[in-house]
Amino acid sequence: MSFPVNFGLGLLFGIGLVVSGMSDPAKVLNFLDLFGNWDPSLALVMAAAVIVTFLGYRLVLRRGRPIAGKTFHLPDRNGIDGRVLAGPAIFGIGWGLGGFCPGPAITALGLGATGTLAFVPAMLVGMLAARLLIETRPARAT
Repeated sequence: MSFPVNFGLGLLFGIGLVVSGMSDPAKVLNFLDLFGNWDPSLALVMAAAVIVTFLGYRLVLRRGRPIAGKTFHLPDRNGIDGRVLAGPAIFGIGWGLGGFCPGPAITALGLGATGTLAFVPAMLVGMLAARLLIETRPARAT
C-alpha cells in the first residue's frame, strides 16, 4: 500500500510543479535576480506551501497513526549543528547556480529539459557523496 500512495503523492507534487511553472529554472533564477527581471511568484508558491504544510501537520498529527503506515516518522533532534547549516547552504548554492531543486529537476527531466541532463546526475552524485561521508565518519559520543 505504501508504494502506490507515495507514487501518487509524488505524481501530484510533480504535476503541481509543472502547473505552477516551478519546473522552469528561469522562474527560480528570476526570483533571485532582485535588481533585474525579478519574479515574485516563487515567494507566493513558497508561502502557500508553508501555510498548507503548517495546517496539514496540525490536522494529520491529531490522528493516532498515519493512513498508509504504522507510525509517524518525525524528527527526534532539534539542535543546530554543522550539518544543519552546511546542508541548506550547499542546497541553496546549487539551487541558485542551477535554477533547480531536486523535485523540479526530476520533473523537468521527465519533460526533456536539457539543463537537467547535467544537473540531475550531478545532484545524485552529490547525494551519494554526502551519504558516504556520513556513513564513514566515526560516531561522536552524545
